[in-house]
Amino acid sequence: MGEQLLADVQVLWDYNHMGHELRPCDIGIGLGSHDLGVATRAAELFHSGHFPLVVFSGANAPTTIDRFPRGEAVHYREHALSLGVPDDAVLVEPEAKHTGANIALSRALLESQGVEVRSVMLISRPYQQRRAYAACRKIWPEVEVICASQDISLVDYLAGIGDDARVVNTIVADTQRIKVYGEQGHAIPQEMPAEVWTAYERLVQAGYDKRVIPDV
Repeated sequence: MGEQLLADVQVLWDYNHMGHELRPCDIGIGLGSHDLGVATRAAELFHSGHFPLVVFSGANAPTTIDRFPRGEAVHYREHALSLGVPDDAVLVEPEAKHTGANIALSRALLESQGVEVRSVMLISRPYQQRRAYAACRKIWPEVEVICASQDISLVDYLAGIGDDARVVNTIVADTQRIKVYGEQGHAIPQEMPAEVWTAYERLVQAGYDKRVIPDV
């Protein structure tokens, strides 16, 4: 990846990070993906007292079925347990196939368990924060939402995942969905600075369009 494209990815990376100050919440929700670091971070936040209960949410996508054959949420749970999170502090929501469903189905699960929720910490990939926040504020408007992820640089994240194309295609797609879903009413609108959209368009033109929504 050339310097200009890497700079464009950095612009999207920074935009998608909400920069929230972390504080204790009633519940944590780990959003399923290809990134096991979400479960690692959820375990760290549990142990540091940021929430007493965590829901791992996620079925499978074409990009995760080989990595997590039993489902994203199931593998996240197993990883969190290996990091010392007690079994009774973990709930699994195994059906969600996109971010909106992660939130809606986790909410339904918690309600079925009689868990009162006033504040939620969403744990996601670093570049998924803004999209998750916008979706949650639309789907679950009565709760306070704080976003969290691994504290890691873009360069180190790319090295850790070991698949630049997968990561960049997903960052590009997540950025597009912030705009599109806000316009369609699936999430609350988010300001999209011109430099962010310009970086997005350059990356699409460079071929990082494998997960964007066509013809919108």
